Amino acid sequence: MDIAAIRGLLNRAADAVKTALGELTDWGLAGTRPGQYKSDLVADKVACEILLNGGLGILSEESGAHNPDADIVVVLDPLDGSTNASRGLPWYAISLCAMDSSGPLVSLVVNLATGRRYEAVRDQGAFRDGRAIEASHCAKVDEAIVGFSGYPDHYMGWSQFRALGAAALDLCAVAEGAMDAYVVAQRTSLSIWDYMGGLLICREAGAHVADANGRGLITRDLAVRRRPIAAASAELLSHLLASCSA
Repeated sequence: MDIAAIRGLLNRAADAVKTALGELTDWGLAGTRPGQYKSDLVADKVACEILLNGGLGILSEESGAHNPDADIVVVLDPLDGSTNASRGLPWYAISLCAMDSSGPLVSLVVNLATGRRYEAVRDQGAFRDGRAIEASHCAKVDEAIVGFSGYPDHYMGWSQFRALGAAALDLCAVAEGAMDAYVVAQRTSLSIWDYMGGLLICREAGAHVADANGRGLITRDLAVRRRPIAAASAELLSHLLASCSA
């Protein structure tokens, strides 16, 4: 399957999820498992149907593995930031990352509240609403605006910090230079569906991404948990990694 076809399927899935959520009247908890919302289930059903009908495999937060041995498998978070969505906070997204045998190939993250769309293709750059984006190149932690998942147990020297609640969009904020870094704090970790889409977008925008504990971030294992750190420059990443291990 060529890149254009994959991009088309990812965008169709995102558009269908936005439409389905626009018709949803109850955004509350689903009563299925802790932290799962009705919006999560609606989004997952719609996205999976389009991706599977298009011949892609899926690794989904909400429904697990579907056709995982396909040549192209999409790591899917159908609604990242579902708690934000349930509270009416406009920072929630669908995150999709199509992977081939070499790793992340195509990523799409769409803010479902605003429609802002982030895309990346391996070795072809990163884009927001069709325009190229790049990280800020900030190298000094005392000048950096740092986003967090969880709360750090000590001050790392940042200028300002944010905790916005949707990892995929937080990573895209680093990719476009709105934040200078993103840190998954101690005692917090993310699954692959949380970070894989944003990871490719960050790297294609020139940001640097690594795991706080030195482990590989690229995997198809749904059970894996990682602590990705994204930064606008190698210097800033090095400082944050050192601070996280201190």
